[in-house]
Amino acid sequence: MPVRCPERRAPGGYARNVNLEKVVFGFFVLLAATLNFGFFLGDLTDARVHNIYELYAAVVVNIIATVLKFGDRTQIGAVHLATSLVADIQLIAAAAIWIYANQVSATGLDAGAMSSVTSLSGGALLANIVSVTLLVTETVSYRRR
Repeated sequence: MPVRCPERRAPGGYARNVNLEKVVFGFFVLLAATLNFGFFLGDLTDARVHNIYELYAAVVVNIIATVLKFGDRTQIGAVHLATSLVADIQLIAAAAIWIYANQVSATGLDAGAMSSVTSLSGGALLANIVSVTLLVTETVSYRRR
């Protein structure tokens, strides 16, 4: 007796096709937000609780997320791009302050410089949260045809 394979459909009759482009896009948007959150969390003035490599990873992943947002020509795509550019600028400024404080400043990475770095990271985190909110809203409102 031959075994019949069930039709590959998800509950509700929708086909289980995954848009790989949307998966990669969502992955980088969420990774950017979580890396930034991980760096931001902790005492604003204590450099020991903020890892410089996590800040650099947040900068790189945010830039990758920005590049992925360039292809979208919709209104929500423009807002996605704007939030990503804001996060990029703030994270790059935070990294520049950290580098300046460590390499150039006579006082080093003191509490004032560190609070500037984490405050800029907090602003970028807010932009990342807006981007994630847009992504979730867009996903929930998406209808299959």
